[in-house]
Amino acid sequence: MPSQVVCVASWNTDLTIRIPRPLRKGETLLGSGFEQGPGGKGSNATIACARQGVSTAIVARIGDDDFGRNGLSLWASEGIDTTAVVVAPGERSGVAQILIYDDGDNSIAVAPGAGAGLHARHLVDRRDLLQSASVVMASNEVPESARLQAFELAKASPQGVITLLNPAPAQALSAELLACCDVLTPNEHELRAMMGASDADDLHEVAARIMQSLPALKALVVTLGAKGCGLWHREGPQLQCTHIPGLAVAHIEDTVGAGDTFTGALAAALAKGMGWVASARHANAAAALSVTGRGAIGGMPTWAQTQALLAQQG
Repeated sequence: MPSQVVCVASWNTDLTIRIPRPLRKGETLLGSGFEQGPGGKGSNATIACARQGVSTAIVARIGDDDFGRNGLSLWASEGIDTTAVVVAPGERSGVAQILIYDDGDNSIAVAPGAGAGLHARHLVDRRDLLQSASVVMASNEVPESARLQAFELAKASPQGVITLLNPAPAQALSAELLACCDVLTPNEHELRAMMGASDADDLHEVAARIMQSLPALKALVVTLGAKGCGLWHREGPQLQCTHIPGLAVAHIEDTVGAGDTFTGALAAALAKGMGWVASARHANAAAALSVTGRGAIGGMPTWAQTQALLAQQG
């Protein structure tokens, strides 16, 4: 049976230290603890999607080491199809150093390891997997040649596969890649970076500019942290804008993985055939629940838990 969502993914192991506040240059602070766990924007989004009850496959390149084997074991336990994962002999898997501050915010540095070697030829080998999906998603942690090849193959499918790009971390994107994107899910900083805009520029105007400059783009969903998200999508010739406010949760453990949860839950909702607004509302609720758990995947909810929060908060 074909997977409904295929993620062209990054994988790394998160090495997390909790410190009171951001470091200054040259400064050392004592941390309150150390944790090791799964990470990588693509892997996180894949797990978030699978937990929403959607059949999910992952295309990734990992090292032949303990960190890589941990990834394979995790994906299998989440019911994710790993047949398209390439194990690179003699290479190390990716690692992310995460600093979490007392206010729950974080900073992350990533060394992609074997994931940097995922290229177009790996995607060509998985043409059938990509073209039989409902949604193909990727992030900027994957080399652009792999993102572009995956999206080009998806767009060539006669069944109309949706291509979803989370443009994080922020970097320059080629016109060829953007022309293949149906949905973009940046945060506010990434959106401004894409358009060369400053913090003083009106967010709505920046979003409208990107929609106008990319006529093939069907929807832009900008995550706004605790403020929720903004959705810009086309209804015929008209550009529609909807602000979806943030949802209150019992407590905030940390925000690591919230954006990835949003992307994965959005892909799941679109794969289930939900409309733009309903899909964005669902993803917004899933991201809100994700901050109640520790680490990138600790708080990722199921479909039922996400819908329950929406029903509870109206």
